[in-house]
Amino acid sequence: MKKVLIINAHQKYDGFAEGKLNQTFMDIAKETLEAKGCEVKTTYIEKSYEPGEEVEKHVWADLVITQTPVYWFNTPWIYKKYIDEVFTTGMMQGKILVDDGRTRSDITKQYGTGGLSQGKKFILSTTWNAPRAAFNDENQILYKGKSVDDALINLSAVYKFCGYEILEGFTSFDVMKNPEVENDIKLLKEKLEKLF
Repeated sequence: MKKVLIINAHQKYDGFAEGKLNQTFMDIAKETLEAKGCEVKTTYIEKSYEPGEEVEKHVWADLVITQTPVYWFNTPWIYKKYIDEVFTTGMMQGKILVDDGRTRSDITKQYGTGGLSQGKKFILSTTWNAPRAAFNDENQILYKGKSVDDALINLSAVYKFCGYEILEGFTSFDVMKNPEVENDIKLLKEKLEKLF
């Protein structure tokens, strides 16, 4: 049996961003993975969490999925707060990571090699107002050919720093102006079913 932690990083804005789509994707992921025999734990950041418990969930999980909207080219601020609190607690406890990997006695060790989470995997699942065409195209003004994963490398780098293998993310594009929710649900299920 595989163990999965799904984190919902949605932050609600009344009348604008209620969180229904991100909750739907979180629920679909949970149902799909449980049907594959996985044990799933969840955290909904906005509904409260305790950093020490979140550290234990990360230690327990083989796979971590963060489900988040993209607000102003990043996650909601509550996710950054969560990362700061949880990963700092994990470092102080000697869990998830111990340091940045470098030592004064061995200068060949690279920055970002002090993680304790080798063998674990991370997926970032996002909802964007941006259309699919905004990515992977050198002619696009904003991202100049970068992928969604490139655009959000700051988020996956946290997990890579701790030793996680970063898997290709999942994206629901154009959710405000041209949503394709049913197709996105199908694609998300297909992606998750291939994992186990």
